[in-house]
Amino acid sequence: MKRTRFTLVRRPQGRPVEADFALVEEELPALAEGEFLVANRYASLDPAIRGWLDDAPSYMPPVPLGEAVRATTVGEVVESRNPAFPVGQWVVGLHGIETHSIGRSDGFASPVDPALVPSPTHFLSALGAVGMTAWFGLERVLMPAPGQTLLVSAAAGAVGSLVGQLGRLKGCRTIGIAGGEAKCRRLVERYGYDAAIDHRGRDAEAIAEAIRAAAPEGVDRVFENVGGACLDGALLALRDGARVALCGLIAEYNAPAPVGARNLWQLIVRKATIRGFLVSEWLPEWPEGIAAMAALLREGKLVVDEHVDRGLDQAYAAFMRLFDGTNEGKMILEIA
Repeated sequence: MKRTRFTLVRRPQGRPVEADFALVEEELPALAEGEFLVANRYASLDPAIRGWLDDAPSYMPPVPLGEAVRATTVGEVVESRNPAFPVGQWVVGLHGIETHSIGRSDGFASPVDPALVPSPTHFLSALGAVGMTAWFGLERVLMPAPGQTLLVSAAAGAVGSLVGQLGRLKGCRTIGIAGGEAKCRRLVERYGYDAAIDHRGRDAEAIAEAIRAAAPEGVDRVFENVGGACLDGALLALRDGARVALCGLIAEYNAPAPVGARNLWQLIVRKATIRGFLVSEWLPEWPEGIAAMAALLREGKLVVDEHVDRGLDQAYAAFMRLFDGTNEGKMILEIA
């Protein structure tokens, strides 16, 4: 049997270009004892993938040259030498952007039941790492109280759109930052944000001014996905005792020389705290988060948008949507 893989052939220098990748067809090796073969149906495309392409210290090793680009996938077991993953079992796991992945008993794979969700793609959005990032980032890091003001950057994105809705359900006043009038309109009309700020064409001071206009007394909680001017602007508009959850820095992922935060002094001025986090910290507690998110979905309390591009040959273009801001919802690639 053969498989097709979206492989990394050279390290990107700044913004990835199509020549950094290649579609490669290869013969699948025979399964060893304990292994199983997954026919991937969908792959999750996330900003974090960009960091894995660099040969630099991180929380995960870099994607080796010549190997499939790492991604979370959902698919069906089509061959198995592992009784815990029989043929026909659906699986979510950290595999690759490829038609078939070999899973192992000691790998990052979990069986799932597609009958529990409207679409298997939900295991890559609200009930996957995206949903758990929003849930645990809010519940464990920010811990907002009713009546507080929550500021979210990249608020129209996969994580940000969920954070805003969860914050509203906890009784927070929510302010979202996004790029462009259409996305800002969607923040209010679709995701229930109380206010929206367009960051395009604004520096940190202008963003801070817009935040202060929406929250004259300052913001209590910040869920940061962007960095750059968005983070610096937020730091200028904190309330005393504020908390900042650092989830991502997408504004700097393709920068040849990252700028970093310039207004950290405000953490001292406002007696505030900032904490970076990885959703894997709470992996043993994921069933709790998944159950909570699933209940909200069943009750119709969450809007989940997914942007699905089709075909492995569209992997590069779909991935770059994340940095162009042209995706409308969780970015997913349909492989088969």
